[in-house]
Amino acid sequence: MTNDNGTLGEKIKRTLVGKPRNLKDPSLFHKIALIPILAWIGLGADGLSSASYGPEEAFKVLGRHTYLALALAVATALTVFIISYAYSRMIEYFPTGGGGYVVATKTLGEKAGVLSGSALLVDYMLTITVSIVACGDAIFSFFPASYQPLKTPFEILAIVFLVVLNLRGVKESVTMLAPIFVVFVLTHALLIGYGILKHVPEIGAVAGNVRSGFQGGLATLGLGGMALLFLRAFSLGGGTYTGIEAVSNGLQILREPRVHNGKKTMLYMSVSLALTAGGILVCYVLLGVSPVSGKTLNAVLAGEVFGGWSFGGMLALITIFSEGAILLVAAQAGFVDGPRVVGNMASDYWFPHRFASLSDRLTMQNGVLLMGGSAILLLLYSRGRISTLIVMYSINVFLTFSLSQLGMSRFFIRNRHKEPEWKKHLPVHLVGLTLCLTILIVTILEKFTHGGWLTLIITSVVIALCYLIKGHYNRVRRGVRELDDMLVDIPHKGTYNAEPADPKEMTAIQLVSGYSGFGVHTFLSIIRGFPGLYKNFVFVSVAEVDVGAFKGAEAVGHLIMANKESLKKYVDLARRLGFPAESRQDTGIDVVATGSALCQSVAREFPKSTVFAGQTVFRRPGIINRILHNETAFAIQQELRWKGITTVILPIRINI
Repeated sequence: MTNDNGTLGEKIKRTLVGKPRNLKDPSLFHKIALIPILAWIGLGADGLSSASYGPEEAFKVLGRHTYLALALAVATALTVFIISYAYSRMIEYFPTGGGGYVVATKTLGEKAGVLSGSALLVDYMLTITVSIVACGDAIFSFFPASYQPLKTPFEILAIVFLVVLNLRGVKESVTMLAPIFVVFVLTHALLIGYGILKHVPEIGAVAGNVRSGFQGGLATLGLGGMALLFLRAFSLGGGTYTGIEAVSNGLQILREPRVHNGKKTMLYMSVSLALTAGGILVCYVLLGVSPVSGKTLNAVLAGEVFGGWSFGGMLALITIFSEGAILLVAAQAGFVDGPRVVGNMASDYWFPHRFASLSDRLTMQNGVLLMGGSAILLLLYSRGRISTLIVMYSINVFLTFSLSQLGMSRFFIRNRHKEPEWKKHLPVHLVGLTLCLTILIVTILEKFTHGGWLTLIITSVVIALCYLIKGHYNRVRRGVRELDDMLVDIPHKGTYNAEPADPKEMTAIQLVSGYSGFGVHTFLSIIRGFPGLYKNFVFVSVAEVDVGAFKGAEAVGHLIMANKESLKKYVDLARRLGFPAESRQDTGIDVVATGSALCQSVAREFPKSTVFAGQTVFRRPGIINRILHNETAFAIQQELRWKGITTVILPIRINI
C-alpha cells in the first residue's frame, strides 16, 4: 500500500527513527555534535557505571580480608587517573578519533591495529551485554524471586529499545537518557557522602580493625600472600576501568574544538569514576557490608546507609534503580563507539565496506544493528550471568589498553627529538602499560576456564575474518589497479572538442566514482559498443559521505572538491577524444537515492539519453562477493527503470 507520503513501512520507520537529516544544512555538524556535559553522559556513563559492579567484584575476592579494601580504594582511584591521563594524551596527539584502533595502527603497525580493533569491537558488544545484564540484576534485586524468569526478556527488550534510540541519532539518545544519569550522580553522591561522613567518628575504630586485620593477615598469609591476594582483587576488579577509552574512540561526535572538549570530558569522567568507585569500596569497609543472596553489594550498602531514615527505603530503592538505569545509559557507549570502530575498520577494508556507510539520520545503521544483535546473542549464551560476562569483558578491554599504552610509549620514544615534553608523558604511558598488562595477565590466568577462553576465541575469529576480508579486497584492488595501469593515461588522437553538449543529440549519462581505470573502461565500452550513436557525454557522480568523510564540514568540503577534480578528468578525456562533455555532481549518504535523483534530473535536461554504469564481474560469483561488494549499479538501474529511464549496466571483469 503506497501513497504520496510513502509506504506503511516507511511511515513506521519515520515515526520510530525520525526524518532524514539535511546534509546541506551548514549548521548540521553543530546541531548533532555533543558538548562535554552531554559527552560525559553518553560516553562517560560507561566508565561511571562500572562502579556498579567493578568494586563489588574486587571486594568479594578479598573474602574475610576486607582490611585490604582501603588500599584497594586508593589503588583504584590512582589507576583511573593514570589511564585517563594517558588517554587524554591520545586525544591530543590523535584528534581524529578512533582511539585504540587508530593509535595501534599508526604507532605499532597494521597487525597491532587489527588486533586492537577486533578486541575493541568484541569489547563494545560486551559493553552492551554487561551493562544491560547488570541493569537487570540491579533492578530485579528489589523484586521477589518469582519475577526472576522475566529478567532475560526485560534485558532483550532493553537492547532493542537502545537499538531504535540509536538509529534516531547519538544526540537524541543521549539527551533522552540524561535524566537517568543526573539521578544516578545525585543519589550516589548522597550514598557515598553520607555513608562516609556518618562514620567519621568511628574512623579510629575502623583504623584499629584494619591494623589488627593486617597483622592477622601477616600471620596467616604472610606479606607475599597478602600481596598476591591484593593483586588478584585489584586485577579481577578490572571491570571498574572499562569505559575509560570511550571518549578517545568517540571523539568525532564532540563539538569543536574537539581536543579541548575531549580532554574536558575525560576530566569529568575520571574524577567522577575515581570518587564513586573508591568511595563505594570505603563504604563497604565502614559499614561492614557482606553479600546477601539475591542482592548486589550496592543494594545492601544502600539499605544500610539509608535504613534509619523515615523515607530511607524509598531512597534506597531510587538509588539502586538509578544504578540499574545508568547501566542502560552505559550500554549507550557500545552503540556510540562500537559502530565507529567497525566503520573505521571498514574504511581500511578490514570489514565489509557497507559498515562505513551512514543512514539518512547520519547514524551508522549497519553497525548499530550488528552491535545490538551480537549483544543479544551474548546475553542468551551467558544466560545473563554477570560474573561470566565481566571476565569476558575485562580481557579485551585491557588487551586494547595495553596496546594503546605500548603504542603511545613507542610514539614518544621515537619522537623524543620532536616532542619537548616526551620525558613528562612517557613515564605515564609506561606505568599505564605495566598496570594494564598486569591486570590482563592475572585475569587471563585466573579466569581462563571461567569464560576467558571464549573471549579469546571470539576475538581470534573476528581477527581471522578481518584478514580474509582484507585479503579479498586487496585482490580486487590489484585487479582494478591493472585497469588503472592500462587505461588511466590512454593515448589519444584527434582535435579537442570544446563545444557545449547539445540537449537535442543522443547523450550517454555515465555514473562514475573517482577517476580510475574502472570508469575509463566503462567510458570506452560505451564508445566501442555503440559506435557513432552517442554525441554527448555527461558524467555523473555522488560524493558519498561515509564514516571516513563525516568528520566535520571541512572534511565534507574536501570530499566534494576531490569529486569535482575527478569529474573534470573524465570531461577532459571525453573532449580530448572528440566528444562534447559535461559533468554533474551531488553530495549524499545514500548513493542509490542521490544518484537516481541526479540521473533523473540530467535525463530531463537531455531527453535523448541513456544512463550507463559499470559493474564488477567476478569469474566465480558467490555469497562472499555479494556480501563484500554492494550492487549499487543494479539498485540504481531498478530505480531508474521504474521512472522510465533506460539504464544499461556494462560488465567490468576482475580476474580473481
